[in-house]
Amino acid sequence: MGYIGNTDKNWFEFLRAQANVEEVNFWQPGTLRNFRAVEPGSPFFLRLKAPHRAIGGMGFFSRYVQTPVAMAWETFGPMNGAVSLGAMRNAIGRYRQDLSAAGTDEIGCILLFHPVFFPDWLWIPQPTGWQDSIVSGARIDIDIGEGKRIFEACMERVLMLHDESPLPVQDSVVAAAKFGAPYEVTPRLGQGAFRLSVTAAYGRSCAISGEHSLPVLDAAHIRPYAGEGDHRVSNGLLLRTDIHRLFDKGYVTVTEDLHFEVSARLREEFANGKIYYALHGSRIRVPAAPADRPDAKLLLWHNENTFEHFD
Repeated sequence: MGYIGNTDKNWFEFLRAQANVEEVNFWQPGTLRNFRAVEPGSPFFLRLKAPHRAIGGMGFFSRYVQTPVAMAWETFGPMNGAVSLGAMRNAIGRYRQDLSAAGTDEIGCILLFHPVFFPDWLWIPQPTGWQDSIVSGARIDIDIGEGKRIFEACMERVLMLHDESPLPVQDSVVAAAKFGAPYEVTPRLGQGAFRLSVTAAYGRSCAISGEHSLPVLDAAHIRPYAGEGDHRVSNGLLLRTDIHRLFDKGYVTVTEDLHFEVSARLREEFANGKIYYALHGSRIRVPAAPADRPDAKLLLWHNENTFEHFD
């Protein structure tokens, strides 16, 4: 299955003008209970509303989260489809009138990876029978009928544009377009999606201390992304910023059985650390979804390769 999302023209035009766009926030002005229309990795078609009534591009669904406007901007910046936080707020304000100046209002974030924005002359006619009364969008079967037509047309355009100037898309996407290979795109989180997804998975609360003030919470990688780690939520922990720094430097860790440990080196080197030793041995808070919980193998890697290994 795929999804056709009604797309703000200004959002579309702004992002089309950007270079090397790998992930975007297809924000919703309000919050949805949850976006479960399609599975992660499914194609997400960008439909431009009247008078265009056309598919102007596509991406792949990564995850849906809810977050304050300010945090969405801090995480994605211009990949929200706007030049500044003020411009983003103005764009959201065209659809809702109750935004506060503090930027604490919640919005829905449909996170897309590998977006492609077609030039006007490559736009694809919308599905026959599509009703303008559809507010946000709708699912469509990409194996038959109009859904298949749109998906195949998008793949043709992806291939054409990729040949002209390589796009930041997975090889499997290009292979499917070129050889008619079975369609399969591995769900992928970019850095921005990783941050919001980890924050949401941990209920906006530090896994160690329980701190829930968003400005001081970081989505930490258990195994660093630069060191062969990835952006899976199970490779993440939501940590207060000070604990995050200690975790990255090897002064603290989380064991395979999900307990917090503090190295004696912290006291030896700095003659301090009482607030951290008070948490030593405590069981960490974990996400409700089993798939989002810390990967035991990655925790073991941190125990053996980072904890108490000081430069």
